[in-house]
Amino acid sequence: MAALPRAGGLGPRLGLAILGLALLVALLGPGLVPHDPLVQELAARNAPPDALHWLGRDHLGRDVLARLAAGTRISLAVALGATLLAVGLGAGLGVVAEALGRGPSFLVFGAFDMVRAMPSILLALTLMVALGIGTWPLILALGIAFAPHMALVARAAWRRENAAGYVAAARVMGAAPLATTWRHVLPNIAGALVTQAAIIMPRAITTESVLSFFGLGVSPETPSWGRMIAGATRFAESAPHAVLAPVAALCLVTLGFALAGDRLRLALDPLRERGR
Repeated sequence: MAALPRAGGLGPRLGLAILGLALLVALLGPGLVPHDPLVQELAARNAPPDALHWLGRDHLGRDVLARLAAGTRISLAVALGATLLAVGLGAGLGVVAEALGRGPSFLVFGAFDMVRAMPSILLALTLMVALGIGTWPLILALGIAFAPHMALVARAAWRRENAAGYVAAARVMGAAPLATTWRHVLPNIAGALVTQAAIIMPRAITTESVLSFFGLGVSPETPSWGRMIAGATRFAESAPHAVLAPVAALCLVTLGFALAGDRLRLALDPLRERGR
């Protein structure tokens, strides 16, 4: 059988470069920008970019570049936390329920189906109304909203591996279902879970921005991309730079995840790895 082509090309490299730059800004950006993202200077409201403020000021005279760098850290942290929670809650419960048998699987996935009946962004919006605004409630709401998707992916991957001969051999040797899942099945479905996590992260970033735009995301004083877009939208005609900067950042990071996700999918494809 001919070997499959390697995952490469300009697209995945561009995606990795975008994500690397975003991570660098999240880690070092707030310390490198010589302005406080919270300091207001009302005399310079909506000031255009200049030599000291490369992306200009917003409607309260705050430096847009400093807020963009701080917002990168907040948005990536929220997306990462929500994704990890979705993987742990959704994939964890899904795999354990499948390993324990039909009864637990019916109960767990019945609950997930009821959650899936509501669109993820509407579910996150409902949870934020119940939990209140803030970073941790936002992570919890997004994690719960995306958990059913991870559970379905985990179930499909588990059933594929469960039909393999090595699982049957482990059972014949007397291995317990959970032990077989932990030692043998889980390492082989990790690639599918990581790939889906790379898909969920940009969705979490976008959902966080939408919720923050409507005032239900992070707290008002926290500079997230959604908060920046919400505040600058009213002044889009007089200060387009203040709204274009977070919108461009949101689009670029989402594009980066999409491009890098294709490379990750090919790199972790179990069929490719096994030469099937």
